[in-house]
Amino acid sequence: MRRDKVIEELMEEYGTKVLHLAYSYVRNRQTAEDLAQEIFLKCFQKYETFEGEAQLQTWLYRVASNHCKDYLKSWHHRKVLVTGYISSKLGGQEAGPEKQLIQNAENQELVDAMFKLPLKYREIIFLYFYQECSLKEVAAICNLNINTVKSRLTRAKELLKAILQERGVDYGRTAEETEIRSEG
Repeated sequence: MRRDKVIEELMEEYGTKVLHLAYSYVRNRQTAEDLAQEIFLKCFQKYETFEGEAQLQTWLYRVASNHCKDYLKSWHHRKVLVTGYISSKLGGQEAGPEKQLIQNAENQELVDAMFKLPLKYREIIFLYFYQECSLKEVAAICNLNINTVKSRLTRAKELLKAILQERGVDYGRTAEETEIRSEG
């Protein structure tokens, strides 16, 4: 299959998921949209490097995750972050499009709590619960050992529970609902 056809199919099937993944890193709708476009462009340019060892979806998420991490380390991001913080303290813009994605979430408190987690836990939670990746896929995407993924997932759930309890929220999940899915 031709490279442009594969990338087109990836964009149609995973465009929204890649956008949400990017948003989970940057917490800004417009920036997430820009990053999603850059991610698909990078996939188009680097498609020949896909060796078929992993599923195409896993490769795409790995590219997306690495691209978002690179963006967070960049000078541009740090400058935009500081500028945004200063303008918000000086009475800057009201809630804009970046807030719409969060407001559309089924459970606002859970989403807010998730964004309070450190990135290494947030990405595991996002990939596992929101993108419904298996533990094996999460390990491949994050380039981690599967046992590290399991321990980070457990720790992330503990942290989320503590954050929600601190806010007086009883999320109401039973142990069966939060059990770790099979590694398949």
